[in-house]
Amino acid sequence: MQWSLRLRAAERGIWKSAQLRRMLADAGLEISAGKMSSWWAGTPPTMRLEELDVLCAVLKCTPNDLMTPEPDKVAARRPRNTDAANGGNGDGDPNGNGGTPPAVTPRLGKPRSTPPL
Repeated sequence: MQWSLRLRAAERGIWKSAQLRRMLADAGLEISAGKMSSWWAGTPPTMRLEELDVLCAVLKCTPNDLMTPEPDKVAARRPRNTDAANGGNGDGDPNGNGGTPPAVTPRLGKPRSTPPL
């Protein structure tokens, strides 16, 4: 998703994140300075619907005004085939090691003796 918070804020004459944070608080949404910074600086990793609702009310916009889908990025994340989707690397080996057996690490130290019968 393309996040356009700063553009929408600028359209409303809001140029600083602190100003928007105060406006959100006046509307009943208290958020931390860190969360406001993540919203202002880039695409937030998560956002509650309640927060989005208040943000849209303050900016007099809709969620569509704040977020634009980026289908090319979604397509780039898709695995190329089912092996890759199931944990492989696309070469037909579900273990993802190129078809070679996994390496065996030798044990170091004193060899074990077998117990007497």
